[in-house]
Amino acid sequence: MADDDDDLILSELPDDELVPQMHDDLYDGLRDEVVEGVNILLGRGWTPYDVLTKALVAGMKVVGDDFRDGILFVPEVLLAANAMKAGMAILKPLLAETGAPRMGKMVIGTVKGDIHDIGKNLVAMMMEGAGFEIIDLGINNAAEKYLDTLVSEDADILGMSALLTTTMPYMKVVIDVMKERGIRDDYIVLVGGAPLNEEFGRAIGADAYCRDAAVAVETAKEFIARKHNQMSQTA
Repeated sequence: MADDDDDLILSELPDDELVPQMHDDLYDGLRDEVVEGVNILLGRGWTPYDVLTKALVAGMKVVGDDFRDGILFVPEVLLAANAMKAGMAILKPLLAETGAPRMGKMVIGTVKGDIHDIGKNLVAMMMEGAGFEIIDLGINNAAEKYLDTLVSEDADILGMSALLTTTMPYMKVVIDVMKERGIRDDYIVLVGGAPLNEEFGRAIGADAYCRDAAVAVETAKEFIARKHNQMSQTA
């Protein structure tokens, strides 16, 4: 199969062959090929939004499903996500210009006192791969940092992660401050990290606990869809 791939000239493939090839290239983490595919489709008159959803997001969904099912592992997912990011870098300014519909915007970061970020990075990449806009605050974030960013960025979702049992309780601190400020119901709050579980998520008042990046993406999509439905009913 490898020999055939070496002979592939992406620009010679018709759209209905190029798109599945891009899904394969994404899956294999082939950054240059993904970038080339994005540029070819744009050159053929595809809208940036169609390239994003049909070529990139659809490809990353397969990556996410196989990660969830234990077929792919973290290093492979990170490679795929990096290839996705390279394609996204071309599309981002174009999407902004065309006013394409957005999935939603998420502020994500590791909580105060916690410097572990591999899981958080993976969630951020997978969410971006699903078409969400991501504001990544990095590690060791105080409540004010989360909340100020949520407001200034007009975000939809807050994602918090913790890897230490000692930093887990800080998630409740953040949610309590949101309640004090009267803004808790304005945002979807998702929490994750190795020591957490569903019961903890419920106890601190989060909307959902997500055990891994694939679950985080699915959960975020569900909540955003629900939010849109509520908005259209009240409109």
